[in-house]
This record gives sequence, C-alpha cells and structure tokens, in this order.
Amino acid sequence: MHEALMRPAIVSRVSDLIGCTPLFELCRTENGSRLLLKLEQFNPTGTAKIRMARAMVDAAEAAGELRPGGRIIESTSGNTGLGLAVIAAERGYTFTAVVDNHAAADKLRGMKAMGAELVHVVDDGTEELATAAREEFAEKLADEDDGAVFTEQHNNPANAVGYYPVGRELDAALDGRVDILIGAVGTGGGLCGTGRELRATVPDVRIVGVEPKGSIAFGGPAHDYYQSGTGTPEGATIGALVDFDMIDEGVKVGDVEAFATARVVARKTGLLIGGSAGGVVHEALTRMAALPPETTMVALVNDGGEKYMDTVFNDDWMNARDLIDPTVEREIDELLTKLRGN
Repeated sequence: MHEALMRPAIVSRVSDLIGCTPLFELCRTENGSRLLLKLEQFNPTGTAKIRMARAMVDAAEAAGELRPGGRIIESTSGNTGLGLAVIAAERGYTFTAVVDNHAAADKLRGMKAMGAELVHVVDDGTEELATAAREEFAEKLADEDDGAVFTEQHNNPANAVGYYPVGRELDAALDGRVDILIGAVGTGGGLCGTGRELRATVPDVRIVGVEPKGSIAFGGPAHDYYQSGTGTPEGATIGALVDFDMIDEGVKVGDVEAFATARVVARKTGLLIGGSAGGVVHEALTRMAALPPETTMVALVNDGGEKYMDTVFNDDWMNARDLIDPTVEREIDELLTKLRGN
C-alpha cells in the first residue's frame, strides 16, 4: 500500500488517526464514469476539519505564539471546534469555542465533553448564523488574554496546509486519475488546499466549488440558510483562503436539495453524510449523465450525518422549517437508482 494511505496499527494519540480516509464509489455510468466520495467522516471527530485544526496549532507553536499551558480561541460552527478540542486536550491547552445556536447540538455537546469552554454570542435560542459576531468576539477575547491565540480559521494559511495530505491521498489512491474535484466552500481551505496539492501532480483536474444558496462567495442574492459549516453568510467577509483563480466553477445548492440528497443517500446505501455534504453530492449527481466516458469525479464529504439526527434526519425539525419536498426527494431517489442500477 502506498505510504500516503498507511497509518500505524497502534497509536497513542487520537490525532495520529487523522487521514487515510477511504473512497466510496457512489455510482458509475454506463460509459464508465464514476463518482467517488472521499469520506472524511472517518477522521477522529467525524470530520475533515480536524486536519486543519492540527495544522493551525502546529503553525502557532512553530511561530512561538502558542506556549505551554496557553489558550486557543476560535469562532466555530462546530467541526473546527471539535478538532481543536482534541488537539488542545492532547497538548495541554485550554480551548474556548465562540459559537452560536446555528451549530448542530451534538457538535456543541462534543466540544464540551472534551473540556472546551463554550461562549455563545447569541444566547436567546435563535438559530441565526452569526459568523461575523462570533469572529469579532473571538478576536476580542484573544486581545484580552496574553496567553491566548485566535486561530482565525477563515484567514489562517495553515488551514489550507492542513488539507494538502488530502490531495496526496487522492493522487496515491487513484494513480493520478482525478478529472474533477468537487467540494464545499466555506473558509476555502478544504477545497483549495486539497486542489492546490492535487494540481501539483494532476495539473488538469477541474475544481468545482459548492456553496449554499444564500451564501455570497459566488455572488448573491444573500439570505439565510441551514446548511452548517459552509458558505459565507451576508455580513461576513469571504475567507482569504477562497482562491477564485483555482476554482474553475462556483455553484449553489439549496437547503432542500442538499438535505434531500443526504436523506436519500442514507436510505439507498446506509451511508450517513452531513447536510452540506449532501449539497456537494447533489451537484455531483446532476453532472454524471453529461460526463465524458471514463471520467473520475471525486466529491469531498467533509463530515458524516451522525451529528444531524436532530436536524437533517429529523422529519419534525425539517417540516417545521419547510425543508422537506417529497418531489425533490423522489427525483433524487430516481436519479441515484438509475446511476447505481438498484
């Protein structure tokens, strides 16, 4: 097995389990084109973002900004915070997560279980996404504490560096045969970091970015959305890691389509993927019929669906927000059935 796909059989730190995540063939067309899902939920904490959490802490330590016993502060909708909670626990740091109630409750519970301090910028029960307010408050907390570092994931170059191994893993697993890379765009680190490293060996790979409808990175109109951990809401600054020169195409997928896809994939395959991953897979599925023969498309699945039992996979929650459309779910089910042959 290629060294990029190997990890030790016995480890002594949870972070040693990061990486080497599998590829799952979701479907294949009659002309030999295939859609592969890079299942980042097989990382510790069930998410890709622990990769960049470790890289950001490594960079802060190397720069002398984070010293023994120090404090890490981050604005997070959940997954980055889960990763930082692991690294903080391993290395003896305290971790303060600045959050809002847009985050899935299980992500907040997970951070707290690992010793994180949760600070809510909006604590009235509203589900409003408060990215700008979170980041402003996180910066303020760090300024007031000499021993603290605000890792600032949206503008931290180490974020993208943390995803370079994903590009190497794809290259090794597929012997360089990656024609299209498609993934969610939030901070930009995941898709652009992976894409930058992959293009070092696969220069012609086409990179497609996906954000929720209502997000502003690829233009307006802006409005609220429920997909978590992705996109750039109105009032927030587009992350410095969103490399528009690298992204060949930017598209938008609505909450209804994204969540319907996650629900259909679960029913058809037994694979639980997160809501924003549903948006990425939805966009990928709609492209399958038009792909040239023998095309390999890889979709980055940034987290699993286990954290969304109270939301995406909860009919009551979905119906209360008018997010279930039986027609859309049926169309996705029919498309996936046709592509999978079952």
